[in-house]
Amino acid sequence: MDSLSSSFLPTFSPPNSTASHPSPPPPPPRPSTFRVFSVRIEEKPQTVTTRSTTKRSNNQERPTPPSVNIEKKPVADQSLPATIFNAFDDIINKFIDLPSRVSVDPRHVLSDNFSPVDELPPTDCEVIQGTLPSCLDGAYFRNGPNPQYLPRGPYHLFDGDGMLHAIRISKGKATLCSRFVKTYKYNIEKDAGFPIIPNVFSGFNGIAASAARMAVTAGRFFAGQFDPTKGIGSANTSLAFFGNKLYALGESDLPYALKLAPNGDIITLGRHDFDGKLFMSMTAHPKVDPVTKEAFAFRYGPMPPFLTFFRFNENGEKQADVPIFSMTNPSFLHDFALTKNYAIFPEIQIGMSPMEMIGGGSPVSTDPGKVPRLGVIPRYAKDESEMKWFEVLGFNIIHAINAWEEDDGDTVVMVAPNILSVEHTLERMDLIHASVEKVRINLKTGMVSRHPLSTRNLDFGVINPGFVGLKNRYVYCGVGDPMPKISGVVKLDVSLAEVDRRECIVGSRMFGPGCYGGEPFFVAREPDNPNADEDDGYIISYVHDENTGESRFLAMDAKTPTLEIVATVKLPRRVPYGFHGLFVRESDINRM
Repeated sequence: MDSLSSSFLPTFSPPNSTASHPSPPPPPPRPSTFRVFSVRIEEKPQTVTTRSTTKRSNNQERPTPPSVNIEKKPVADQSLPATIFNAFDDIINKFIDLPSRVSVDPRHVLSDNFSPVDELPPTDCEVIQGTLPSCLDGAYFRNGPNPQYLPRGPYHLFDGDGMLHAIRISKGKATLCSRFVKTYKYNIEKDAGFPIIPNVFSGFNGIAASAARMAVTAGRFFAGQFDPTKGIGSANTSLAFFGNKLYALGESDLPYALKLAPNGDIITLGRHDFDGKLFMSMTAHPKVDPVTKEAFAFRYGPMPPFLTFFRFNENGEKQADVPIFSMTNPSFLHDFALTKNYAIFPEIQIGMSPMEMIGGGSPVSTDPGKVPRLGVIPRYAKDESEMKWFEVLGFNIIHAINAWEEDDGDTVVMVAPNILSVEHTLERMDLIHASVEKVRINLKTGMVSRHPLSTRNLDFGVINPGFVGLKNRYVYCGVGDPMPKISGVVKLDVSLAEVDRRECIVGSRMFGPGCYGGEPFFVAREPDNPNADEDDGYIISYVHDENTGESRFLAMDAKTPTLEIVATVKLPRRVPYGFHGLFVRESDINRM
């Protein structure tokens, strides 16, 4: 397979034009710089660092940047089938399935701090401001897509091999480690020296391209290059800790069990099927009850039952499936909510659409005529006989923040960001505006009421983990500027809306010009103290400065109105933007 030449570098787009319509206009002129931080050669991953400063002319012609010299390393001999299929794959990428939309153009999607990095062994960090609180002793993991090989064909932000960035904190000192999740997909492609399994969100564009890729994929399978029964997922979305085990999650595959070595290194233990009881994929957002220690989860797919609910007991043992046949269409169901007695599932206007994908569209599409619903089922239900559905017009959520019960269990309350421009979810994330709303459902009368908690564009909302399924007061959200970049964190007081429906933001920390973070995470200062205030703790996040190319780890005081920074850790190298994270305490690390 031919290498990706350095001539590919000049065509990277500026970072803020994050997606486009199928026939996008050229991006507007920007006087600011754009950077390509790393490049990977398909035959052998290799990092090259380059920075250039350019200005666009009014006619949108791209400037000629400085040349980049890339040293190619020798490639291992390939088998005849591999050579043939790689040649066909090359033809597809060059002539049949060119990136037709900015949202799947790797020159754009992987620009600036979205570009991939190599693995980093445990490396000491410098605390350059303040002191790391003792309650942060443990490790903060952040997951996200980081393609092992720079793609030559279409690539969506949601594709890419999962990479974990873990900062291990002990007695005020910090160590950073970045490792790929060693999925089956990652391992076979690393051994082969080239991509084998096509991307889910960008691998099929149009009938011709889909047919060609399916033919090559089938050929690779029959030639023994991969076994789909061993998993095709990237484990690039989130993390969960339950049953004294840590998992990397992606909803197209089983969880991958992880371990943290004493020196802070991340070790992938392998794909975990819970003694054969979990034979298909599961959500990347399981909910762990802080009291019972049970984990509740689900899976969804394009074939009936479109939704299946299940749970794990406190020892991490999977319990029986509860198929939900009353969901009659394949909905894109990324997250859900949990209360003391119920699980709440959103059926939104985004659905799975395999046929539209084959015709050149996205694997998921929007149905503007569909009425969104919330399904409420007892969390210990044996079947779906007690499932109740409630129509909630215009309520399209990707992430849920929390839910609880009121009125002696007769009312369920849910807090979640409602995407007001749902048609842009995959193709124009820069146009997404999510309004955090509070929804009340009377389970006896069926009455549904709702109201917004803030007018800001907010998502990636988190709470004190000790209040999952319980009535909470405070929510911490990332500020879209625009999505998927996070320009700051705000604190919402949900109780304010119970009085006069006013703006609920009571705290804010913006990261500054050119600085962007990720999903915030709340760490309680005294997690075992039942009398501690709900907001007595710290907000943590990675933040990247696009002006300097440096990344830092911030710890912010959640109680203060300015979310005052109490500690800043300078990281030894940049951390790319990603998805969801998790803090694991030292006591839990020792039980893994």
